[in-house]
Amino acid sequence: MRRIVVSGINIRKGGTLTILRDCLRYLSGEAQAGRAEVTALVHRRELCDYPGIDYIEMPDSIQGWLRRLRHEYITMHRISQEITERKGPIDLWLSLHDTTPRVEARRQAVYCQTSFPFMKIKARDFRMDPKIPIFALLTRFAYQINVGRNSRLIVQQRWLKEGLSRLLGVDRDKFIVAPPERAATMPGFTPRRFEIPTFLYVSTADCHKNFETLCRAAEMLEKKLGKGRFQVILTVGGTENRYARWLHQRWGHVESIRFEGLMDKPTLYGSYAGATCLVFMSRVETWGLPISEFMAFGKPMILADLPYAHETSAGSRQTAFTPVGDPKALAQLMNNVIDGRMGAFASVPSARQENTPTAHTWDEIFRQLTQ
Repeated sequence: MRRIVVSGINIRKGGTLTILRDCLRYLSGEAQAGRAEVTALVHRRELCDYPGIDYIEMPDSIQGWLRRLRHEYITMHRISQEITERKGPIDLWLSLHDTTPRVEARRQAVYCQTSFPFMKIKARDFRMDPKIPIFALLTRFAYQINVGRNSRLIVQQRWLKEGLSRLLGVDRDKFIVAPPERAATMPGFTPRRFEIPTFLYVSTADCHKNFETLCRAAEMLEKKLGKGRFQVILTVGGTENRYARWLHQRWGHVESIRFEGLMDKPTLYGSYAGATCLVFMSRVETWGLPISEFMAFGKPMILADLPYAHETSAGSRQTAFTPVGDPKALAQLMNNVIDGRMGAFASVPSARQENTPTAHTWDEIFRQLTQ
């Protein structure tokens, strides 16, 4: 029986919570089958409660970086000693949120969930949401602490493996590339009917998502083509935070732009089905889930010309890439879609095979972590 500890004390929402849940769901099966003894350090048990797992809650971990770091490098060391004294040596300690805690374990591994160390920070980021650029700077520092203690580092894309290998001075062979599992089924939905060409940008209202480039492009295109020729749907409502309010104040008058806010799954997939083209201009991503979700519909996409977008869109059939800060180039590609001129859109080659260790399920991940 393997003794495994999983730490994810700052994980509460979004894709990181999905990863935590998927990981613990798998380990719950292993624990109930008698193949593993699992302890999970989490923010709140109710976020990821599965049978057969011992939980340690740390609800105060979100009260600033100093509290978080104290837990990572002091509290977890004490917990690892207590588990070892009470149950025996820990075979594997897996940290699911970027940092490598100071613990007593036979093996350690870390899941690198953020690509923020590679974000090009702008002065406006500090005005819109200073937490994001500060987090980007802190993550670059936090990644490096104790990184040599890990036998493996898990990432979702090859470009992130290459970047972290250089940034951290870690051998490329220590990385496991584990892309998110693509959904086998779609939720029940009713396709939305749009009377004019519709461009859809799906994301949260965070300043690094770069909605402003699309807004500028839409404003240019409306002036060129006139009103009522196309529409842009944003999953930003315009009131969520300072960035969203700035977007709405600056471009709310543009009739071609619709600020619809976040959507539930059926509405989202209905929008995918009805939209003419997906636009995704984020300045940095670990994956870019809307890209892989929209790919299932086989329709055109205009994506940021960045490594994450090339890798996530591999295998798509009608994709064009454009610089993240060039609204004029984006407007031209949108104009091409409206006119049906698709010469700039092409298929994206599938990722080339490499010798890098890969894993597509949690079973494969843990087999490699415990080899």
